[in-house]
Amino acid sequence: MEHEDTAATKGAANSIDAHIEFSFKGETYSLTSTLDLDRMLDKYIEPPSLHHVLAVEHGISTYSYLYEVMEVEEIEFDNPKGLAVQFLHDGVFDLEGFAAQRGDSQMLDSLQAIALREMGIENLEQHPKLKSALIQAYQLGMEA
Repeated sequence: MEHEDTAATKGAANSIDAHIEFSFKGETYSLTSTLDLDRMLDKYIEPPSLHHVLAVEHGISTYSYLYEVMEVEEIEFDNPKGLAVQFLHDGVFDLEGFAAQRGDSQMLDSLQAIALREMGIENLEQHPKLKSALIQAYQLGMEA
């Protein structure tokens, strides 16, 4: 008996398609999802296991033998969108690299908004010392 599941999130700015196929007790499972990476990372403090995310999306208990069999198989990735394009190489997706870059991008977007609102500066890249000072202030705030 073949199981086929598809869960898709349309319109995600940063997304990637994930597919995993495995057999358990004579049944073949083929799970495919379009992962909304922004929503996923906003939900978890640390980047989650993508096996865990796929299992939850497809109703597989993460405390089951089925999940343990699933964890052994590699997830195949394709069709990256947005920033995810930079982190997919030869079918392998670097989720931690993506998460770090996304965090940096969000921080810089926030700092750019402050520079524009408070000083009328439209491009922080043209003011490297100010950009550096704002980043250092941000980091100090995060450490406090």
